[in-house]
Amino acid sequence: MKRLMLITVIMMMLGVVAGCNTVQGIGKDIQAGGETIEKAAK
Repeated sequence: MKRLMLITVIMMMLGVVAGCNTVQGIGKDIQAGGETIEKAAK
C-alpha cells in the first residue's frame, strides 16, 4: 500500500514539475505536492 502511494505521489510530482513555467509556479507546485503528501500521511 505504501509503495503504491509513493508511486502515485511521485507521478503527480513529475506531472506538476513538467507543468511549471515560472519560478513562482514551481513554488506553488512544490507547496501543493507537500500538501498532498501531508494528506496522504493522515
